[in-house]
Amino acid sequence: MRIVFSGASPVTIITAKTLIKQGHEVIIIEVDKEKIDRISDELDCSFLNGDSAKPAILSQVDPKNSDILFCLTNSDQINIITSLLGRSMGFKRVITSIEDTDLVQLCRELGLEDTIIPVWAMSRHLDNMVRGLDNINLSTLLKGEARFFTFTASEDDAVGASELGLPKDAKVIFYYRDNKFHFADDDTKLRKGDEIVILTHIKNIPDFNERWYPKEVDNKKLKK
Repeated sequence: MRIVFSGASPVTIITAKTLIKQGHEVIIIEVDKEKIDRISDELDCSFLNGDSAKPAILSQVDPKNSDILFCLTNSDQINIITSLLGRSMGFKRVITSIEDTDLVQLCRELGLEDTIIPVWAMSRHLDNMVRGLDNINLSTLLKGEARFFTFTASEDDAVGASELGLPKDAKVIFYYRDNKFHFADDDTKLRKGDEIVILTHIKNIPDFNERWYPKEVDNKKLKK
């Protein structure tokens, strides 16, 4: 695959090293020439010095013949602009990283389905580790637009699996109850506190986050 990174962040460097070892073609766009000089010796990939949020720069990496654009600069605004630009220029898939949770709704409205909020991802992963769910291992099973989504059932979710009101391209596949693994079917009766795992299309993730993790969106506003 041909993978482009916007921003030579620590996450970019670590991920790029792994992808290069796997045989993928990697290109890193970075506005800071000195940073490129510092990391070029440790990464066997191509570099482009410039602002990825400008069409003249992004066009140089041949978007239509590239598979993924990771937007990982330290600016949420640049990441969003670059994502929109990259999508319009033909990247097959665009991944957007943001730190400010106030921008989550904006990303949803703009149709940036692959939006990553690092603090949420880390918090949820640590929480799942405590509960016995391993998101990293689960994610290695997925390809294309398939995704796993996990949440803890509330009293409102204590219904039959078929009564959760999920879209047609989403299904409860298993759950944990009292730390024990159980397969699920349409007749499974869920209980409050169950750890539910849904297999779904990526397009449903924003709605699922809004339904089962609404406090994460509002926490910052409540603290102001």
